[in-house]
Amino acid sequence: MDQPTRVEIDYGLLKRALREVLEEAAPGAPEITPKFANGLLILKPKDPAAQAKEVPIKEFFVKIVRLRDQLRVLEQKINAHEKLSPEDKAVMQGYITRCYGTLTTFNVLFREERDRFVGQKGKD
Repeated sequence: MDQPTRVEIDYGLLKRALREVLEEAAPGAPEITPKFANGLLILKPKDPAAQAKEVPIKEFFVKIVRLRDQLRVLEQKINAHEKLSPEDKAVMQGYITRCYGTLTTFNVLFREERDRFVGQKGKD
């Protein structure tokens, strides 16, 4: 009888790939606004001799959504942390809120307003 072939699997890579597939297929997942759906983000250096970097906006959008989701997880972990004082939690929450505020620049990419970033209202 033949021995089964052993295949080495990079579980980190597999986990990331599965996460990406599930995030993209998840019902209620944020959608990119149609006007940018097939667009291209071009990062053009000041030096004309340097090469520009082109990134499909859809890829960039997926990374922004992933960042938002990770900030939400961090926020939940901070709020649920038993050893952090309420003052420490408030300070860390303030940093997260300011991160959301910084990311509001990218709200133009989100199809639905409910999926957009919200920073501190009325404060900069």
